[in-house]
Amino acid sequence: MLPIRPQIRSVLALALPLILAEVGWMFMAVVDTIMVGHLPHPAITISAVALAQVLYNTIAFGIGGVLLGLDTYLSQAHGAGKFGEANRWLLHGLVLSAILIAILMAVVHAASFGLAYFPVDPIIRSQAVTFLRVLNLGTPPLILALTFRRYLQAFDHARSIAIALVTANVVNALLDWAFLFPHQWGPLTLAGQGVVGAAISTALARLYLALFFLLAILYFDRKHAYGLRSVTRRIEYSRLRELTLFGAPVGAQIFVEISIFGAVTYLIGTFGPLPLAGHEIALNVASITFMVPFAISAAASVRVGQAIGRKSPEEARAAGWSSIGLGAAFMLCASAVLILVPNLIARAFTVDPAVIAAAVPLLLVAAAFQFFDGVQITATGALRGAGNTHIGLFVHLIGYWLIGLPVGVLLGFHFKLGAVGLWIGLCLGLIIAGGALVTSWHRSARKLETTISVA
Repeated sequence: MLPIRPQIRSVLALALPLILAEVGWMFMAVVDTIMVGHLPHPAITISAVALAQVLYNTIAFGIGGVLLGLDTYLSQAHGAGKFGEANRWLLHGLVLSAILIAILMAVVHAASFGLAYFPVDPIIRSQAVTFLRVLNLGTPPLILALTFRRYLQAFDHARSIAIALVTANVVNALLDWAFLFPHQWGPLTLAGQGVVGAAISTALARLYLALFFLLAILYFDRKHAYGLRSVTRRIEYSRLRELTLFGAPVGAQIFVEISIFGAVTYLIGTFGPLPLAGHEIALNVASITFMVPFAISAAASVRVGQAIGRKSPEEARAAGWSSIGLGAAFMLCASAVLILVPNLIARAFTVDPAVIAAAVPLLLVAAAFQFFDGVQITATGALRGAGNTHIGLFVHLIGYWLIGLPVGVLLGFHFKLGAVGLWIGLCLGLIIAGGALVTSWHRSARKLETTISVA
């Protein structure tokens, strides 16, 4: 019998601060949406932020997702007690980060020119392009923060990650207030920057985050004598190549998963500002709930990887199944909340009744796919910890792009269901992904003993 109960405690010990961190990460975008939703013409401002953020996130987390391959190398090295090896992987992760930053900034800047020709309201388009270009300035600290936190969570310092994200949200909210709206202190008057102020505040908050993570790593290295300061600076191109090839399927999988929401966002944009604003609110809410199983997924990757590093297949299997169960249980609770109070949730973003009415039906569709979203992402984390970074890419390609999106387009345009039809297609894709990835983990878990003994 698998030691499930101890692994639930172990996974939760790592996952709880990561949950706080991931929700905090997503909450930056939510705060931006709420803030711009209280500017004049909220349907316009929310829609502009939606177009810019979904385009940036699709590109950034697709390219930056390559670094998630570090989870496996770092956690397995930590589990085996090879701190020097883990330090070497961090160094090569930073080298890869520098390359990815240059690529990402160039791609996002080029994409901003394409966005300028997108067939939406010209005011929305103009604000979205400016927002995207300013947000791109925060790319270097974003990618560095993504790399630093892989090291911290692999070494079980997740609490510092949570503290960093919570305080970064405070920084972001204060800067939003400072930059978005006009202020007057005596004779001094500051003009509000409007929508672009949210991009400025997010870029600065990401800089704060990267510096926090760096200082945390240096602190723990001195406290626990990990040997990071004495690691050799020699770059091994074979190791860099291995990290890139291993992480590329992870980045591709994230790109496939996020880009489907990007495609749906741009399709809904053709329906007008109200459906797009409603979609942005529902997407923000679904993204917040998703962050909990996403954090559990990261914990699963670390715990499974550490168990494999210790050559304990039973512990690895238990960690994977515990994580999947925890993710599924939370998302069932999230589904109940979305069904019970969708109006109240939408009202938290804006007081505009038309935007609220556009968001509520999409929140109800989101309630239908919560369970499957939680299952598929936690299974993906368990598989990544076991070294399988390919299956998720194929499953998401088939589930989202070959089945979910065509069905959504058919329902949305041919059957005139609009945004709701497109979201039903997303729901179908997540159902397929959830079933397929849990099945894949079941098969992989059964093979772990043979794989570990051979290794």
